[in-house]
Amino acid sequence: MNKPIYNLLLADDDEDDCIFFKEALDELSLPVNLVTVNDGVELMRFLDVNVLDNLPDILFLDLNMPRKNGYECLTEIKAVKELSGLPVVIFSTSLDSEIVNLMYEKGAVFYIRKPGDFAKLKKVIGEAFAKATVNNFKQPAREQFILQP
Repeated sequence: MNKPIYNLLLADDDEDDCIFFKEALDELSLPVNLVTVNDGVELMRFLDVNVLDNLPDILFLDLNMPRKNGYECLTEIKAVKELSGLPVVIFSTSLDSEIVNLMYEKGAVFYIRKPGDFAKLKKVIGEAFAKATVNNFKQPAREQFILQP
């Protein structure tokens, strides 16, 4: 039986975080293709170009990006009919409870606080991918929204 290949999109302005994310995916040997964009304007342009036939299966979205932040992007994504079903995993250094609650209300699937340790990063990315695919990319109950390694 062939596993499907999932298309992941990472929107993050931190080059090191993008490299670590890719390395974690490589070590996990997940059936994925990864594309990265470096800010919110680039993200929305990518989604606009690919809206009809090439949307990612999961978007990992950093909140603190230049030009357009993750909150603005999530709000826009959920407001566009063709994009509203895109599963978004917030991937941020912040774990402020007000922000977490707002991201849940806006429709994000999971919230991950970026761990500083590579082994923890690998674990939490694998967990997010596994839970998202098992749950058919749907938002879980609020108490299962935050993923921590």
